[in-house]
Amino acid sequence: MAKVLLVEDDEDLAVTIGDMLRDERHTVDTIHDGLDAAEALKTRTYEVVVLDWDLPGKSGISILREFRAAGGGTPVIMLTGKSEIEQKEQGLDSGADDYLTKPFLLKELAARIRSLLRRPTMTNAGVLRWGNLVLDPSKFEVSRNGQQLRLLPRDFALLEFLMRHPTQIFSTQALLDNVWNYDSDATPEGLRVAVRRIRKVIDEADDLNQSMIENISRVGYRMRNLGDS
Repeated sequence: MAKVLLVEDDEDLAVTIGDMLRDERHTVDTIHDGLDAAEALKTRTYEVVVLDWDLPGKSGISILREFRAAGGGTPVIMLTGKSEIEQKEQGLDSGADDYLTKPFLLKELAARIRSLLRRPTMTNAGVLRWGNLVLDPSKFEVSRNGQQLRLLPRDFALLEFLMRHPTQIFSTQALLDNVWNYDSDATPEGLRVAVRRIRKVIDEADDLNQSMIENISRVGYRMRNLGDS
């Protein structure tokens, strides 16, 4: 059971989603206005936020950006009628953990919420360091040699998970299960693409043999031993 903030201005849809969440044994606060939702996120604590994009008062994307900028780390699922890939990228780049396009199946929303709740609790932990790489979960920031780097939220989550378990090798399936298994790109190929994206951002050279993320042939991935760099 989790405490969920549901922000949706379509009152009929909000009732339907709220009933489903309560059937899943969650406690639900339902808000229909963007300004009220922004205030709630400043004064209350939730375990998951289900946030509509188009809201009166303040848009969902503005609420999300302000929440992340203030250090808010609660998982957020964006709901939207916008199906274009540019809007999806905008939502994920702004800090959304997941994204559902209307209309959607309630079972899918429930499954994605369960997936987010299974993720390791990361937002209260301290700064992670691996060589010249520094990752601050509370601020959603990563830097190398003091220079800020930019990662997609799902890539940030993957790098953070690996940095939390630097000596452990994880199979592709283990990473999919632990980090973003209900994401639309949660496939072995999607994971490989994510690893390539992360490497382009955090590595100082293109040499895979020196990449900070090491691929152990036929086994999985881990952070490279600093003595091997």
